[in-house]
Amino acid sequence: VTKALLLIAPFFLWGTAMVAMKGVIPSTTPFFMAGFRLVPAGILVLIAAAIFKLPQPKTWQAWLGIFAFALVDGEMFQGFLAQGIVKTGAGLGSVMIDSQPLAVALLSSFLFGEIIGFWGWLGLSIGVFGISLIGIPDRWIYGLFAGDITAVDLNWLGLLNNGEWLMLLASLSMAVGTVMIPYISRYADPVVATGWHMIIGGLPLFGLSWLQESQQWQNITIEGWLALIYATVFGSAIAYGIFFYLASKGNLTSLSALTFLTPIFALLFGTILLSEVLSSLQSLGVCL
Repeated sequence: VTKALLLIAPFFLWGTAMVAMKGVIPSTTPFFMAGFRLVPAGILVLIAAAIFKLPQPKTWQAWLGIFAFALVDGEMFQGFLAQGIVKTGAGLGSVMIDSQPLAVALLSSFLFGEIIGFWGWLGLSIGVFGISLIGIPDRWIYGLFAGDITAVDLNWLGLLNNGEWLMLLASLSMAVGTVMIPYISRYADPVVATGWHMIIGGLPLFGLSWLQESQQWQNITIEGWLALIYATVFGSAIAYGIFFYLASKGNLTSLSALTFLTPIFALLFGTILLSEVLSSLQSLGVCL
């Protein structure tokens, strides 16, 4: 039971953190929000590592891996995600960002020889189909079943402008970061590496915020700060610490497949706390 809860914990925390941040996004700016989610969380992870006396990185291979990890999974993932949240609707954007288990499966199969098999691919396919029913507009799906191609308003340049491509880039960034952690854990403790990559990846985002943004925190209410703190402590520090620790120990494809739980928790708590209503197709997607 404890192991099952530990496996589910990161995705529960990510899903609830997304709900917590929904109300904060209009009051702040994307790069500031991304930096705030990373740097304080990284400091907390390193404090916890010091308390548990985990070893700090010592070799150049360890630091090189951590800096590469910071660029891909810290700066790029959180930067693309923060910009994508602002520019895209939750629908199609959620499909693209939660498609990363497929990318992890392909990369893990190629790099580590992980055998997925028929049932594994079937499970991943069902998961992607479920996410698609949750995120793709209902009119597109009904239009396709009716043979009305014009119902699918798919403008690739529009997708880029609206942010869906940013969400896809965020998804691919996290997928690459996930397959990097087994290599990094050969030279550095995975929890310590997670803490450092948050700080190193988050500081440039604060720099971009200082250069390009204004009114980053002036409009944030007390409730908004509490939501940001929750997203930082629980949605970043604890969730990422657990996820990358598990990623260094087990099967990456199986672990990443649990990412499909993230939008389910987000939808569940969005319904409870924000009175969001699911359509029949979205409810079917949650079940799948």
